[in-house]
Amino acid sequence: MQISTTALNPIIEMPQTSNRGHIMPESPIRKLVPLSDKAKERGIKVYHLNIGQPDVKTPTIAFEAMKKIDRSILEYSPSNGFKSLRKKLANYYHGFNIDVNENDIIITTGGSEAVNFAFMSCLDPGDEIIVPEPAYANYTAFAIGAGAIVKPVVSTIEEGFALPPVEKFEELITPRTKGILICNPNNPTGYLYTQSEMNKIRDLVKKYDLYLFSDEVYREFCYTGAPYISAFHLEGIDENVILFDSVSKRYNECGIRIGALVTKNVEVRKSVMKFCQARLSPPLIGQIIAEASIDTPKSYMLEMYNEYVERRKFLIDGLNRIPGVYTPIPMGAFYTVAKLPIDDSDKFCAWLLNDFEYEGQTVMMAPCSGFYTEKGQGKDEVRVAYVLEKEELAKALVVLKKALEVYPGRTL
Repeated sequence: MQISTTALNPIIEMPQTSNRGHIMPESPIRKLVPLSDKAKERGIKVYHLNIGQPDVKTPTIAFEAMKKIDRSILEYSPSNGFKSLRKKLANYYHGFNIDVNENDIIITTGGSEAVNFAFMSCLDPGDEIIVPEPAYANYTAFAIGAGAIVKPVVSTIEEGFALPPVEKFEELITPRTKGILICNPNNPTGYLYTQSEMNKIRDLVKKYDLYLFSDEVYREFCYTGAPYISAFHLEGIDENVILFDSVSKRYNECGIRIGALVTKNVEVRKSVMKFCQARLSPPLIGQIIAEASIDTPKSYMLEMYNEYVERRKFLIDGLNRIPGVYTPIPMGAFYTVAKLPIDDSDKFCAWLLNDFEYEGQTVMMAPCSGFYTEKGQGKDEVRVAYVLEKEELAKALVVLKKALEVYPGRTL
């Protein structure tokens, strides 16, 4: 008698992951971390130019606030964050001529959650948002989570990543278009939008009654003589603007995960609050630290600003001296996009960590393919974050130059 092996060992089919999870892009900033970890295990020094994690010290006032925490219970906070923090943030915004009050502000778990909740509240599946690219990769990830579609307007390194002509935006507008998303100053390019460019965006928002999602977490890092321009400075679209903010960059507090969503649109705030309630509350300890940090001395902010000005000049000059490398001068944030003489930035960045070292050192950067929606774009571009002190940047530049001389896929 034959016994069916299938009956004894039935084939168990595993449940499939979601299509949403399948199409969710990997982070171009973090996807190479396993390779970096392995390089470090081999004893190689890795210069991290891939991520916006500054090495500038967090303000002393933040640590003092932590030490003074005197609570018997680490309780939930209100879903929209502590009122005291929201009031202090409103006063902070007043210093930039942004006329909001504590009721216009919702505290979020980092700026990323602000983007996520805004998309979930304002966009239905199939809705479209127009985004100048290259753009911060998580915008696409959160749009996918909301079932929305990113319609890119591509800027070019040859034009210094200036805003494409407004006609390019208008060509993409359909009945499903719900908003325009900008990052100003820009991540990853460091571009700073001019008053004229912002006015053109405003006119489109008014003409088609769109949301203007505005990521402004780098407002302290503007390197031109022109004043910082917020979406809230644009006349006639107060109800359309949804601003994203974070304490991560200006106070070097990436790990406390405190951000904010700011809007005068009452209906949007009501919707966002439902998502806030579902996740219960933003981090308690982080809010305490963030509230104290708003009182950071101006001397700290000025010293940090001057440090980034020096790093920017040093890095841009150094990159443009390497044969075949070109990067425009970024006017904000602490990133630049550089064009390299390589065949594929994903392969090159992985090769740097897997197969290359110079005197026991290598460099980690973010391949720019992940900052574009369309495949094939950014293949010879990388994002470089100047978040290390100049001595470290100098060593990283030497390593990059040596790597480009021997990379098998070099195009020079």
